[in-house]
Amino acid sequence: MRLYSLKYESMRVHITGNAGSGKTTLAKELGEILQLDVYGLDKVVWMPNWRKTPSDKRKQLEQELVDKSEWVIEGVSSIARQTSDLIIFLDYPRHICLIRCIKRNWKYLFTSRPELPNNCPEIKIIPQLLKIIWQFPIVAKPIIVKELDSHKHFVTVTNTYELNELINGIRSFPMDVSS
Repeated sequence: MRLYSLKYESMRVHITGNAGSGKTTLAKELGEILQLDVYGLDKVVWMPNWRKTPSDKRKQLEQELVDKSEWVIEGVSSIARQTSDLIIFLDYPRHICLIRCIKRNWKYLFTSRPELPNNCPEIKIIPQLLKIIWQFPIVAKPIIVKELDSHKHFVTVTNTYELNELINGIRSFPMDVSS
């Protein structure tokens, strides 16, 4: 994927991948670089007390986000993938995602992370989180890969070197390009 081949009046970037792959961290960094608002899907997927948002409500909330003219959205969402100008798929091995989740979640074991609704301490979701990480290559990844095949602009990142190359490429991308 060549970043210079992207021409836009507005930019919509979707960052997707397994739990612990670095979606939130990358989204914040790209939001700063590209001067775009950043939206995390955790507050769309989850309600307080780790209750899942009903499917119809989730779709409505996702649609409201993608209807904005510019954004960086991080999370797993077909709606965001289908409406994005650029998809970044963080496809790290499960053991890396697991280690990152442990490091990230340790300090939020009994309280909610900032990107989550209230009363969502990590201690309540550890078994489900392990299941999500373990099953990601079997359950979610095939869907993402299939949708990537039909998208014009996407990048798959599998290691830190590739991630740094991507970030440096985006930093050097001319932001005043017109269609």
